[in-house]
Amino acid sequence: MIENEITQKIIGCAIEVHRELGPGLLESAYEECLFYVLNQNQIYTERQKAMPLLFKGVHLDCGYRIDLFVERKVIVELKAVEAINDVHKAQLMTYMKLAKCKVGLLINFNVVRLKDGIVRWII
Repeated sequence: MIENEITQKIIGCAIEVHRELGPGLLESAYEECLFYVLNQNQIYTERQKAMPLLFKGVHLDCGYRIDLFVERKVIVELKAVEAINDVHKAQLMTYMKLAKCKVGLLINFNVVRLKDGIVRWII
């Protein structure tokens, strides 16, 4: 699958989760449910994938973890916050850079309509 197909499927699965649960839960609940739905749809997904930092030629384990890494091509960073702000976008861009990944999704489940909580980022 190419990145566009993957992001469409992720968004479809996220909408399914949001329709069932609605806003107001913790991020971890949405992560668990989205991981489940992606797997049920036979979409390869890694959850809480460790992302080491390469600094001056040394791999450092700084505790960076990607919420969901889908098909080894798309990073998904989940939030359950009042509003997406610049630090959330910077976090996604940093993960994308560290993973050498071209496409990322930032999904905030704490919204009435999920489409209002989705940011797609391409580098």
